[in-house]
Amino acid sequence: MKVVILQPSYLPWRGYFDQIRRADLFIFYDDVQYDKHGWRNRNQIKTAQGKQWLTIPVHSGGATQGLLIKDVEMDFSKPWAQNHLKALRMSYAKAPFFASYAALLQPFYQQPPPLLADFTIPLTEALARQMGILHTQFLRSSQIPGITGEKTARLLQILQAVGADHYLSGPSAKEYIQSELFRQAGIALEYIDYNYLPYPQLHPPYDPYVSILDLLFMTGPDAPGYLLPPSKGDDDSPADHSASEPIL
Repeated sequence: MKVVILQPSYLPWRGYFDQIRRADLFIFYDDVQYDKHGWRNRNQIKTAQGKQWLTIPVHSGGATQGLLIKDVEMDFSKPWAQNHLKALRMSYAKAPFFASYAALLQPFYQQPPPLLADFTIPLTEALARQMGILHTQFLRSSQIPGITGEKTARLLQILQAVGADHYLSGPSAKEYIQSELFRQAGIALEYIDYNYLPYPQLHPPYDPYVSILDLLFMTGPDAPGYLLPPSKGDDDSPADHSASEPIL
């Protein structure tokens, strides 16, 4: 059984959904410390003026220090949900498939739940299903009892708890994963090479490192094909994304 363990993110990029596609079981790593500088509550879209951040405000003033991802509350003192929908509409109204996916997004933004993870996780799952990724099962690490330890040891405990024999990881994890521990545990370790074909975008220049929504709005039902590696002989492919986003 192939397993991926990744922290939940807001409208993540194409490589995140590629990992979902490749996994038999995708585990949202929601019981580790929240990092306010990561991708848990923000991502980028393309606009006529360049890239724009969509950021979900969370309760700050030190409130997130030491909090686990699953416990972080969103801040509704400003109408960020309406603003995000407005920003998407302004940037992508002319995209070929905007209307189709806007209808999918609308219910999630109408009455968001209090907790960040309770918003981003179901939204990610819905987008994956919309892309035809139906075989992958989803689980939160917080739903697995008895997990202790740190870093590689903690990952291995999770993998063993769910009966995994194959672990898929992004390339940047090579810097800290102790591969010898995987060998000792009898779990195969595979690093994904992020290498995808370009797709048409409304706002040049081409940038592959934005939210999955950009791909969906532009390519619609063809989007799953852009999660696949390019065929041999395809030289027009974007560069590796491993330095652009922290991936486990």
